[in-house]
Amino acid sequence: MAGGNAIRGSRVGAGPMGEAERGEAAPRTRISYWCANKHETRPTFAHDAAIPDTWDCPRCGYPAGRDREDTPAPPKTEPYKTHLAYVRERRNDADGETILQEALAKLRGQ
Repeated sequence: MAGGNAIRGSRVGAGPMGEAERGEAAPRTRISYWCANKHETRPTFAHDAAIPDTWDCPRCGYPAGRDREDTPAPPKTEPYKTHLAYVRERRNDADGETILQEALAKLRGQ
């Protein structure tokens, strides 16, 4: 058995944890938010705090709105693009052919 003066189930520096010790809790408001997957999130805000229009869903990460029927659309994720795909967005085949011919003429001229 350990030391004889320790109070079982407590730690050094522990004291009563009631409302009297911590003071009165500030008034709070719970707001419901729904995401596109119909997950409900209910964060708590201070009564006088500004309530945001959207909140990130902790389950799926989609944005959640306060209207259950009209939820924000999930963000669109674009697939990974290669360097060539970005070049093709900026240039058409005719531009590419012109640039190629200029580069070949420059190489052949040297």
